[in-house]
Amino acid sequence: MYLAVFRIRFINALQYRAAALAGISTQFAWGFMEIFAFSAFYRSNPAAFPMEFSHMVAYIWLQQAFLALFMMWFWENDIASAISEGAIAYEMARPMDLYGKWFIQSAANRLARAALRCMPILLVAFIIPEPYRMSLPSDIRIFLLFILSAGLSLCVVVAFSMLLYISLFYTLSPMGIRTIVTVLADFLAGGTVPLPFFPDGFRQIAELLPFAAMQNMPLRVYSGNIAGLDALRGVALQVSWLAALLLIGHLTLSRALKKVIVQGG
Repeated sequence: MYLAVFRIRFINALQYRAAALAGISTQFAWGFMEIFAFSAFYRSNPAAFPMEFSHMVAYIWLQQAFLALFMMWFWENDIASAISEGAIAYEMARPMDLYGKWFIQSAANRLARAALRCMPILLVAFIIPEPYRMSLPSDIRIFLLFILSAGLSLCVVVAFSMLLYISLFYTLSPMGIRTIVTVLADFLAGGTVPLPFFPDGFRQIAELLPFAAMQNMPLRVYSGNIAGLDALRGVALQVSWLAALLLIGHLTLSRALKKVIVQGG
């Protein structure tokens, strides 16, 4: 059942090619803008920065290529409207776990959007001149660890987003909590600036939060900013937070469904 849901949602999301083209142009502009801005700072004093410029370039290009996997502001309107408009009654009547269905649905939509956008961005990132060109990892093991970390990152993002959808059972409007949480999550996940740029005390706290298990880990693993035992500890953190978020999500949704009241005909 879950495979069928994934396939249907993935194929459905692949239809939005015009939106993907618009997103690609935006992400190219944003990626170049970020790289040029950081380049100006790096030229002033390269030794003052916690990441090598080549690592920063890889971080930014990967962030733009796979933005659909990591962006916290992505919103599943089908899930939100089902809760707010009462269609949740139909969802509850289906012979499958509601949390699992929503999780697979959200993951499929994100993967499809990333599949449409990533290849043109990566192609350009690999052929533009130095020092703005993204290079391949120095070791195949680093690439495989990146793939594993990216998959875990996607699952953590979806599991965290599920908590936002579940909160709709208790609020009249999602805008307040959605705006605050998504902005905070994107910042603490390294979406604005990478975590190594944070002040030491704040960075040490941020690296223990679930947001550090999102885009922060796979992008730093691929770029080479984090490696060896530190990278393995980061993947272990991702697994731990994924298990915790899945457990919390299942428990809170189960509790919310026991008190659902759908009014109307």
